[in-house]
Amino acid sequence: MSRHPLSFRIIYPFLRAFAWVLFLCLGAPMRRRKAKNVPMDGPLLVLSNHMSNTDPILVQYSSPRLLHFMARRELFDWRFLGKFLKWWRAFPVTQSSADTEAIRRAIDLINEGNAVCIFPEGQLSPDGNLIELLPGAHLIVRRTEVTCICVGLKGTNKLMPHPKLTPQFAKSWLTATWGEPRKFTRADSREEFMTWLETELKKLSDQ
Repeated sequence: MSRHPLSFRIIYPFLRAFAWVLFLCLGAPMRRRKAKNVPMDGPLLVLSNHMSNTDPILVQYSSPRLLHFMARRELFDWRFLGKFLKWWRAFPVTQSSADTEAIRRAIDLINEGNAVCIFPEGQLSPDGNLIELLPGAHLIVRRTEVTCICVGLKGTNKLMPHPKLTPQFAKSWLTATWGEPRKFTRADSREEFMTWLETELKKLSDQ
């Protein structure tokens, strides 16, 4: 079953409020910009830059709809976190590899009308700057012709800098800025898509 369970949808507003308060206490209040750009219905692929383990929290907080996240496979081995990710309907991916199973799962979710979020860098950026983008996002788009939207994150590496696994007092806003949605088709080349993706993520993460 791919839809977020009723229990999650009921508890989610409280989780969202708890995350906001927690981050505020850590000197990292969250804010979102241009969230009205996010389509509220239909298949959607969300693409984000990635520089901290707290990025998924900011992306989901800033999104007006629930997302399915492609998450690092090792996280599912953690007893509590793994159960939570499965409850959230996240799905595993092997980083920095051509994980066809994860790509197929993303395609299936999109074909069912869901919103899926992936981090096309495939790993955390060590310095906060955008690193080389992997081709998995284009494979998903080519198979589904899904509407895409980028979200640029800023400040999360001050809360939990790479490679730390525990937060620190950030004294910085955590900002998620949404771009304009764009629909790609099979006629669009890989180069066109990747150029758009890199340009959007760099622009939005600098705002």
